[in-house]
Amino acid sequence: MQITNPIIPIKPKEVCIDTNGELDLKAICVFSAIGFFLDDDTYWTHKKVLKPASVHRTSSENILEKSEPYFNWHYTPRHISFEQALEEFSQLFEAIITEQVEDKKVILPLSGGLDSRTQAAALTYLGANVSAYSYEYRNGYPETKIAKQIAQVCDFDFQSFKIGKGYLWKKLDDLAKLNNCYSDFTSPRQMAISDEFSKMGGVFSLGHWGDVLFDSYNSEKLSHDAQVQFLSKKLLKRGGLEFASKLWQTWDLEGDFKSYFENRISNLLSTIKIEDTNAKLRAFKSKYWAPRWTSVNLSVFENSKPITLPYYDNRMCEFICAVPEAFLKDRQLQIEYVKMRNPELATLVWQDKRPYNLYNYTNPSTTKTLSYKVINKLKRTASRLSGKPYIQRNWELQFLGDTNKQQLEAVLLNSKLSELIPEEIITKYTKSFYNEDALRNAHPMNMLLTLAKFNQTQNNG
Repeated sequence: MQITNPIIPIKPKEVCIDTNGELDLKAICVFSAIGFFLDDDTYWTHKKVLKPASVHRTSSENILEKSEPYFNWHYTPRHISFEQALEEFSQLFEAIITEQVEDKKVILPLSGGLDSRTQAAALTYLGANVSAYSYEYRNGYPETKIAKQIAQVCDFDFQSFKIGKGYLWKKLDDLAKLNNCYSDFTSPRQMAISDEFSKMGGVFSLGHWGDVLFDSYNSEKLSHDAQVQFLSKKLLKRGGLEFASKLWQTWDLEGDFKSYFENRISNLLSTIKIEDTNAKLRAFKSKYWAPRWTSVNLSVFENSKPITLPYYDNRMCEFICAVPEAFLKDRQLQIEYVKMRNPELATLVWQDKRPYNLYNYTNPSTTKTLSYKVINKLKRTASRLSGKPYIQRNWELQFLGDTNKQQLEAVLLNSKLSELIPEEIITKYTKSFYNEDALRNAHPMNMLLTLAKFNQTQNNG
């Protein structure tokens, strides 16, 4: 069988490279440190995920026989004006969306950011029938406020939802089947409202990866080693290095985890033949991060309705490679597109630059900024004093509190996780999370839960 994988695959495809294998403990350590598997790694030494942007041939037994890339990330900027780049982006973006959604009713997740706002501008301009929604944490930042305003400007149907405490435990088994334990379970918070998706429309238009393709790191030229360090810091989750290092030692793997991890990053970075630092870092994330992290939980959406991703389209990736880096800096193309297609949308607050919008964020007022910060702090303080902690992360709603603790510990016990990870490590991190520093130990707890469900599937399988 011949399989052509997109430049950014929507769904990881797993194949065998051998008939027998064992747990890939090194790969699991990397997974435990950063929250996703690198390159083509899986839980097993004899199973791999098909590489992106390649044509693969597999046998009838799903054994990988041959792979050849048809696209390599590059940076070949053309001598064009910003106005020309904007015109080309506009035509391409709208053509892709038109092809993807056809005449179906579109389901559009909205936030206060730029990616979904750019989609909203395009869908309105194209006259699409749209059902939009947004969600926010109970007792957290009111994310749905800006989303609702966007929907009103565009005349979309709109629903707002609140992510409730402890929803995860009723959804955990289903989520483990959907993402195959290749991601933690608190990151895909869309799972909380997945039952609502079937009522909304015909096809999702998802804005994933626009923020990476249409921005720059604004970095000066960095050496290879400096890029490795930069990426390592970006990839490693809080507490992830320590947790992975403990697993590495426990499983008596050769050398040390940190050296192994940095060497992996170095080798993968070397596969990208781009001189410009910013373009190379973008390519690294698009080649190794998007397919193995961002794409994993798209299955939650796809389980309800067909999904489309305009920023994932091969043509969009090819377009980005030929755009001068200066035009991508600070999201310029998306900002100017919104201003051009729907000026009223540009007057709404940009969540990343609160309290400013797309017209005035470059000229902040000291008084306005200070006033916003003071009011925001007072709201958080009032919330804390009322006995309702301000929620910023999903794990706070799913892990904290006596009931959540009982559910989490029950899963860790019933999954027989101690067959894979020594009981003392499980106990250490559980106690540290609940009794010492939840923020520092949240990622290790996320990974313990993920590995517990993986272990359970192996025992039940």
